[in-house]
Amino acid sequence: MGDVLAGFHAAWEFESDSVLIRYERGIRTPKLFQALGERRVPLEALAGVTLTPGRRGTVVLRAEPRPGADPLMEAAAGQLKEGCDPYRMVLPAERETLAEYYADELRGLLGETGKTERYLVAAPEAPLQFKAYDGKASFDGTSVSFRWSWTGASSAKWKAGDQTYPVAGLGGVEWRSPELFEGYLRLLPRDASATAAAPAVPQADQDPAAVVFGLGYGPVHESLPFAAAVLAAVRERGAGAPVPVPVPVPAPRRDPADIAERIRHLGELHQAGLVTDEEFSSKKAELLAEL
Repeated sequence: MGDVLAGFHAAWEFESDSVLIRYERGIRTPKLFQALGERRVPLEALAGVTLTPGRRGTVVLRAEPRPGADPLMEAAAGQLKEGCDPYRMVLPAERETLAEYYADELRGLLGETGKTERYLVAAPEAPLQFKAYDGKASFDGTSVSFRWSWTGASSAKWKAGDQTYPVAGLGGVEWRSPELFEGYLRLLPRDASATAAAPAVPQADQDPAAVVFGLGYGPVHESLPFAAAVLAAVRERGAGAPVPVPVPVPAPRRDPADIAERIRHLGELHQAGLVTDEEFSSKKAELLAEL
């Protein structure tokens, strides 16, 4: 095709074997789009295309990626807000006919729709880093490093010391959005035995293999591309064997200083309007019960 369809915050360039999505860098453009810059999506990575009515005189063109095709979407695991969906483009309603034309063209070129055996969309390139609430996370392409912050890290992490995890020893990444309550990024170990029982996993703020997010720490546009890059490296090195889902267990009693820090952080979220009065009271009671 070779044509370009421009919408709000993004433009799609249609080619014979792929769609090149270029994101704007304007002040109103979601920060995740700005961080991604552009993405080339092979047609074999798509399962379908939809065009639906949007809000306030707009239409929404969305490409549906196949399961397993994009490490970014796999890491996100359905947690992205609608406005930050990199496969979604909003256009003025007067372009509906043109958008429908391109949607039909794309549908005619798509093939398989099932889960892919490998990633087909490139992950963000290393080196990558971001500042979490309790430390700094960095990825150089071969290993992930956590350097703890003296103002935010728990005593358990300080006792464990700074951590470095080679990709070859990892089995995956668990990302919980910072826009949700108690977000974090956790590295999952490679499971040497498929029959071994999953070990008990501590809470993220006590786990040296995890960094926790907070107000202004680990934002989506920094931590999600990071998680996707690590996930892609794990898959590429053949270390992405299925990892048992960790079974949460009651956390041991924490140091009073840790509890006080968590309550302070909870208060920040409450003041920012990210936590309701009821959620604040409930979670505060839970924390105090651990003393």
